[in-house]
Amino acid sequence: MQDMNIHQHPIEGLYEIIAHSHKDHRGCFFEVCNPSHLETLGISYKIAQVNQSVSKKGVLRGLHFQRNPQAQSKLLRVLSGRIFDVAVDLRKNAPTFGKWVGITLEKNDHFFLIPEYCAHGFLALSDDAVVEYFCSNPYNPLLEESIRYDDKTLNIQWQAPITLVSDKDLNAPHFDPNRTYF
Repeated sequence: MQDMNIHQHPIEGLYEIIAHSHKDHRGCFFEVCNPSHLETLGISYKIAQVNQSVSKKGVLRGLHFQRNPQAQSKLLRVLSGRIFDVAVDLRKNAPTFGKWVGITLEKNDHFFLIPEYCAHGFLALSDDAVVEYFCSNPYNPLLEESIRYDDKTLNIQWQAPITLVSDKDLNAPHFDPNRTYF
């Protein structure tokens, strides 16, 4: 892919993308999102909504997903700070169903492409973490769901102490290995 390094993770459709920065005496430049480059991977990606969150150190957000017919793929990056970002495969018939991948993101030229059939969450590792999300479908509160971040079946290793979780995420249901999420 032009001007990017791509790493495919074990979950189908889950990519870590590092943009090549063009640097000179003025600073640097890189493309944030070029859907035609993603198409070379077989990914048809449209941007329907762009979100931004700011989190203090120890804040955990997730695990969230949106059901069909408006499931959301997310291309995200950290604008400042550092996070541990996690995606969980929710496809019942996939060999990676219930498996998770976590990466540390801290550069704004480092992206995580999370497919629509994955639950997503992250833990802020720095004093302030600013995260930008390019979503493939608009947010629909009627289709949003959550899975408990500390579910014993998933056994996510969050990499740092968790100090603050929203009431919604604290009350999220646990992962159900018998459920068909997608």
